[in-house]
Amino acid sequence: MTETEMMLKGYGLTTAEFYYHIPDYAHVLNTFIWQEYDLAPDHPRLFEFVEFWQKEIEGPLHSVQFTHRKLIAPGEWRQVTGEFTLH
Repeated sequence: MTETEMMLKGYGLTTAEFYYHIPDYAHVLNTFIWQEYDLAPDHPRLFEFVEFWQKEIEGPLHSVQFTHRKLIAPGEWRQVTGEFTLH
């Protein structure tokens, strides 16, 4: 699927920031940014990546923060109470 098709089917852009311990220095935290189109509220791709990280990456996770934003949404409507005419 193209990105536009995904957005029309309800996908939005999910951005996650992973905080993890560096394997050789357990007291040092590092960050990793991950971005993918995903479906809210279940976030299957995000949780799939978290499972991959826990199985395959040596640096144990400390925490994950994420945000989700639909990029295609209904237009914003606002009421206009006046009109100015210019020559």
